[in-house]
Amino acid sequence: MTPPDKIIIWGAGGHAAVVADLIRRSTRFQLVGFVDDVNPTRKGENWCGAEILGGRMQLAELQHFGVKHLVVAIGDNAARMKSAAAAKELGFTLVTVMSPSADVAAGTEIGAGSVIVSGAVVNPGVRLGENVIINTSASVDHHCVISDGAHICPGVRLAGGVAVGAGVWVGIGAIVIDGIRIGAGAKIGAGAVVVRDIPENALAYGVPARIVRKLDGK
Repeated sequence: MTPPDKIIIWGAGGHAAVVADLIRRSTRFQLVGFVDDVNPTRKGENWCGAEILGGRMQLAELQHFGVKHLVVAIGDNAARMKSAAAAKELGFTLVTVMSPSADVAAGTEIGAGSVIVSGAVVNPGVRLGENVIINTSASVDHHCVISDGAHICPGVRLAGGVAVGAGVWVGIGAIVIDGIRIGAGAKIGAGAVVVRDIPENALAYGVPARIVRKLDGK
């Protein structure tokens, strides 16, 4: 019997705890531990059944000991994409992690490093970019396109043909009607109902969702 591949999780917060649980339910990987840049004092702490190994400076040593697989489990989109780029540059293989209770249509395109959590539904014709999060009980209907680094939060409902740009945050419980385009870097507030296209780097919330302001001074 082939032994499981060793894997590390970059991140040690709530989302990392969820990802660690998903990995343990798989026979493909053995979780070696967590890398945490946020709180270096946690090095050596036993957390969620594995050790916090330290910050990113530990990555080269981990490679030396045969760890080649990594998943970035950081909820913040910008931080997740930055860490994923650093991991790829170091030669790690980004792994896609999927809950056994997620209902994902056959043939779905899923980019490296993406995470699909328990209760999520991904219907036919969907394309997911790299390092996307489809969180707890979110549903993504047919022919949606979710670009790199987007986070579809718990309970979100995307109707058919929605296009979500890179780094978009769709807040918990939001609803997006069919055919909507959400520009890169936009953020949709919790519980919003999106019935019109949202431009890049815009903050929108409410029922119906209205653009409140531009983000990052853009």
